[in-house]
Amino acid sequence: MSYTDTFIRVAADCPVETGTVPQSGRPLPPVHVIQYELLAEAPYVYNHEELLYEVHVRHKQIPAEERVNRRDEIWAGLFAKKHPCLRASMLPKRYGWGIHFNEEGRIALYGKESPEYDHYTSGGEAGVKLLDAMRSKRS
Repeated sequence: MSYTDTFIRVAADCPVETGTVPQSGRPLPPVHVIQYELLAEAPYVYNHEELLYEVHVRHKQIPAEERVNRRDEIWAGLFAKKHPCLRASMLPKRYGWGIHFNEEGRIALYGKESPEYDHYTSGGEAGVKLLDAMRSKRS
């Protein structure tokens, strides 16, 4: 699911008060670490589908040459099934990152402590829909 002009707020049960860089001791980083790396390095570059694709090929360690030669095939296989939206990502659920989708659906991260987070969550940007990240636990 792609959003435009939308801001995903940090989950109500998020355990941190500031945007925290996710860490992993695993040799293969988990999806949320790859999501963070991509979005932190390139705000407003990826839309949801592009982000899912890039996370997938990195997580599966698909070589760059194969990514180029089989891009359409990999893309079609990936999107043959449904994927959760970023409301379910660990970034807003556990690590304190709000997620902004601009008018083109391009994505950027903002820490819960940032002025940009306050701007979007206080309704400072006209026309931006506010959504909550999914909670980690049932209430």
